[in-house]
Amino acid sequence: MRVVTLAAIPSPSESGVRLGPLFVHAYGLMYVIGVLAAVALTRALWTRRGGDRDVVADVALWGFPAGLIGGRLYFLATSWNEVPNHWWGPLAIWKGGLGIWGGIALGTLVGIWRLRRAGVDVAAFMDCAAPGLLVAQAIGRVGNYFNQELFGGPTSLPWGLRIDAAHRPDGYGAFSTFQPTFLYELIFNLMLAALLVVLVRRGRIRAPGVFALYVAGYSGFRIFEESLRIDPAHHILGLRLNFFVAITLCATGLAWFAWTQRTRFTRRTARRGGALLAAGWATLSMAACGHDHHRHDGATPAAPAAVIAQR
Repeated sequence: MRVVTLAAIPSPSESGVRLGPLFVHAYGLMYVIGVLAAVALTRALWTRRGGDRDVVADVALWGFPAGLIGGRLYFLATSWNEVPNHWWGPLAIWKGGLGIWGGIALGTLVGIWRLRRAGVDVAAFMDCAAPGLLVAQAIGRVGNYFNQELFGGPTSLPWGLRIDAAHRPDGYGAFSTFQPTFLYELIFNLMLAALLVVLVRRGRIRAPGVFALYVAGYSGFRIFEESLRIDPAHHILGLRLNFFVAITLCATGLAWFAWTQRTRFTRRTARRGGALLAAGWATLSMAACGHDHHRHDGATPAAPAAVIAQR
């Protein structure tokens, strides 16, 4: 029996927009917009604290490509079987393949390196950057909507997401509407970003406590989201492996926050703590070995804004 609902969120008919002979993939476009929004918000918070606005641009200039590389390395390490069987396969990000865990981990590490070279208060900058990261992640999820990917299980709720038959996982062909996990995360990320902005502006939390709350908050939401998603993934004890990674990172973020608020943080300690957390994040993300669903439609790199699957 085919299950349908009268009310639902429609999905776009294409994964991007056509500009003459070019096809601009929505996910790549959203990724660029997200980065620009993150830079603008971070710059506003950082300069309000008396920081040099040029530092933000420098960190973004290095952190953005590092995030792409980290995300791609995560994909290659955990979903190697989905890499196109060509010499250019490992570089084919236009065919999907960017893991959020790896992207943030390497981007954070490179960002800390640039901040240390500039002699900047790393802990304070990390706090100012946290809300912007959430805004960028929220905007990036719009790309998943255009790609009709990474959604949750079937639902009859009026805000269910209508998915075309070609994008439904095996075993779900009888269902037409699914949990719009992209929308849930988008809303949560923006709400958490707004809260973190308030905390940064008030300045009552010892740095990098706000960044620690970002790690704990986002990872905590991913615990919920991973319990809904039905795209292919490795499982342990019947649960998605990234579910356990999210639990670990949420607990780590909460413990880190408690530690920062109880310990007198010197600049040196803050730098080491940030680097250790980012390194630990990278290790955990690689250990996750998540295997998410990606679409391979034979598209060629027709535009610089490529489809990059954010997990």
